[in-house]
Amino acid sequence: MACAGCGTGAEGKPSGCKSNGGCSSGGCNRLNVFDWLANIPLSDSLAPFDIIEVSFNNGSRKDFFRNTTKQLLDKGEMVTVEGVSGFDIGQISLTGELVKLQMKKRRVEDTPEVKKVLRRATNEDIARMQDNKAREKDALIKARAIARSIGLEMKLAEVEIQADGRKATFFYTADDRVDFRELIKLYAGEFRVKVEMRQIGARQEAGKVGGIGSCGRELCCSTWLTDFKSVNTTAARYQNLSINQAKLSGQCGRLKCCLNYELDTYLDALREFPEDADSIETVNGVATLQKRDIFKNLMWYAYGDSSKQYPLTIARVKEIRHLNKQNIRPDDLKAVEVVAAKPKEADLGFADVVGQISLRSLEKTAQKRKHKDKEKQKHKQQKDQKDPQPQQAAGKKGESKQDNRPQQKQQEGRQQQQQKPKQEQRPQQQHPPKQKHEQKPGGPKPQQQDRNQQNAPKQQGGGGQNKPPKPREKQK
Repeated sequence: MACAGCGTGAEGKPSGCKSNGGCSSGGCNRLNVFDWLANIPLSDSLAPFDIIEVSFNNGSRKDFFRNTTKQLLDKGEMVTVEGVSGFDIGQISLTGELVKLQMKKRRVEDTPEVKKVLRRATNEDIARMQDNKAREKDALIKARAIARSIGLEMKLAEVEIQADGRKATFFYTADDRVDFRELIKLYAGEFRVKVEMRQIGARQEAGKVGGIGSCGRELCCSTWLTDFKSVNTTAARYQNLSINQAKLSGQCGRLKCCLNYELDTYLDALREFPEDADSIETVNGVATLQKRDIFKNLMWYAYGDSSKQYPLTIARVKEIRHLNKQNIRPDDLKAVEVVAAKPKEADLGFADVVGQISLRSLEKTAQKRKHKDKEKQKHKQQKDQKDPQPQQAAGKKGESKQDNRPQQKQQEGRQQQQQKPKQEQRPQQQHPPKQKHEQKPGGPKPQQQDRNQQNAPKQQGGGGQNKPPKPREKQK
C-alpha cells in the first residue's frame, strides 16, 4: 500500500509512514490533527462513529465519507471513495469521535447525502492514481498557455486530477470576475475530462505552493492553519511595530497571519493604560505620547519635534492628566531612569575546572618542544657572535681611521723622525696582506694609496708610507 502524498511503500504499512499514520517522506502530515482519543477504549454500548476524514492531494483538501462497509480502518490507510462520476483515492487522516468536532468546525451536517467509502485501495487503484497524478504538471502548463491565449486575467495555481482520470479541478486566483465559459470548453476538448473551476484566495495559493517564512519555519497556511482571518495594520500598531509593508507582508503578498497571534495578549495588557493620555501639558510645553511598553508598564513622551523621549509610569501619567483637568501644569515630568540590567547568571550546579585537569603526556611533549626551541636559539646566538666579530672590528678600525685621519698623519710623522735611526738598522718589514684586503671604505682614498706606493721604495722604514712631503725634503 502506498502513501497518500508521496505514493511510496509496498503492501502493508507504508515504508515512510510513522506509527501515527503520518509520512516522513512527503507532505502527508500537512494539516493533520492529532487523534488524542485513538487509544481510549469505548464502552460496549457505544458504537464507533462511522464517518471518517480523508485527505487528498498531499493534505491540501479534506472531505468526510461514511464507512458503510463497517471495516476497521486506521489512520494512514489508503481507501477508495466515491468521486464525481467515478472514484477517488485518499488517505485516512482522522477517525473516531474527533471527526464530530471537525464536522462541527467546518459546518458539515451528518446527513444521508455524505459520500461513502467503497473499499481499501488496491494496487491497481494506486497505480492508476499515480499515472493520472503524473499528468498534472503538463496539464498545468497547457492550461496556463490556453488562458493566456484567450487573454483572461487570471492565474492558475494548481490542477488536481481525480484518481480515475475522469475529472480535473483547476484552482485559480483573480482580482476581478472572470468569464471562463469559453475556457471550460477549451479545457474539456484538450484534456478529455470533466472540468471544474474553483477560485481561491492569495493565502490559499500560498498554502498550496508552500515555502519557508521569515521566521525560518514552514508556512502556517501550508502546515496547520485552515481559517484565514482578516488582518489589518491596527494589529501592528497595538504591538508597536513599524508600518513597513515589506516586513509585515508574507509570501502571499498580504499581511502576515501571525500578526493576530499575540494581538489578544497585547489588548489585555493595554487595558491598564489610560486611553485619554495621548498628550499631557507641563510648564515646559505639551508632551505627546510616542509608544507604550506593556512589558515594563511605561509610557514614552516627547516634547514637540524633539527626538528625546521621557519614560513615565502609568501612575505618573494618570496624576499629570488629573492635574491638567484642573488647569494645573506640573513643573517636571519626573521621568523614570531605564537601566538595561544584565541577565543574571544561573547557577547550573557544576564547577568550572578548566585548567585544573591536565594530561601528563601533553605536558611532556610541550616541555620537550620548549627545550628544543631554547637550544636552537642558543646555537644561533653563538654562531652570530663568532662570525660578525672580525667584520665589526674591521669596521670600527675603518671608522676610527676615517674620523681621526689628520691627527694620525701628524703622529705618524713624529714617530718616523724619532724611530728613523732604529729603522735603518732593522730589515725592512712587509705589511701583512690581510690589512690590504680587509681595508674598509672608511680608510685612505685611492689617490693617497697610489702616492704612498710610489714613495714606499724611497723610504727605509715600513712606517713611512703615510709620511707628509715636507719632512722628506728636510731629511734630504
